[in-house]
Amino acid sequence: MDTSFIRGVIPPIVTPVDENEQVDEAGLRRVIEHVIGGGVHGILALGSNGEFYGLDHEQQERTVRITVEQVNGRVPVYMGIGAITTRECVALARKGEALNVQAITILPPMFLTPSEEELYRHFRAVAEATSLPVLLYNNPDRVGNNISANLMERLADIPNIAGVKDSSGDLTLTAEYIRRTRDKGFKVMAGRDVMILGSLVYGAVGCVASTANIVPALVVEIYEKYRAGDLDGAREAQFKLAPLRMAFNLASFPVVTKEAMNLIGLNVGPSILPNTACSEANRGKLADILRQMGEL
Repeated sequence: MDTSFIRGVIPPIVTPVDENEQVDEAGLRRVIEHVIGGGVHGILALGSNGEFYGLDHEQQERTVRITVEQVNGRVPVYMGIGAITTRECVALARKGEALNVQAITILPPMFLTPSEEELYRHFRAVAEATSLPVLLYNNPDRVGNNISANLMERLADIPNIAGVKDSSGDLTLTAEYIRRTRDKGFKVMAGRDVMILGSLVYGAVGCVASTANIVPALVVEIYEKYRAGDLDGAREAQFKLAPLRMAFNLASFPVVTKEAMNLIGLNVGPSILPNTACSEANRGKLADILRQMGEL
């Protein structure tokens, strides 16, 4: 299985919606062109910033269809899966394959507290149901389940489990993922935007970065300068990005991504309820950060 394409900067693109919370096709196509224009190396549809949880299966499928069509082979398309049951995850993985995505990402089940053995069997069952490469998505703050280094080492032996996006915020854990799987061809991606460079230094192959929705070229600069051996340049780009990512606490997750995109003129619409918007005061703070970055 070729997994060489799993690398670089992959934005978990937002899903623009209209006033009825249905996918805004023109807005979605506009977002795709924006990030591809910024030099990204892949696109993740239906990630957490894509508000997968607020879209029914019909709207999820429509999102992926539009994304695959608009990308038109220019970069790989990943499809996010965030269902609870193994049965539903298997069905969605097969749907992704039918929609011609290049890989899928899978969150651990939300709400439940499965044991490590149950998690292992869950991920294995989904991986065995598809011929696509599978990228695991570790985000314990959101789903309540952490994929331990021991479990990741086992999962890395499943043939088409190709890697992981680690959003734990624990660089020690990221490093352990890399250390324990470094001889298995396993790909570790940074999932915290303030830790992109640190993860790359340890041996990560790239990042899945929400800020790449807004400033894709800057996030790509971190990766490309690091790859070129320009550590000082990569560090400066990482420092420039930091205030924007730190501003994500100005509203409930993942409101700020859309707020920032609307501020810079991408017109991606509202967040899906119950999320609403930044307060006027916090929107002003976000605008100030974008202005200081030269985006406004």
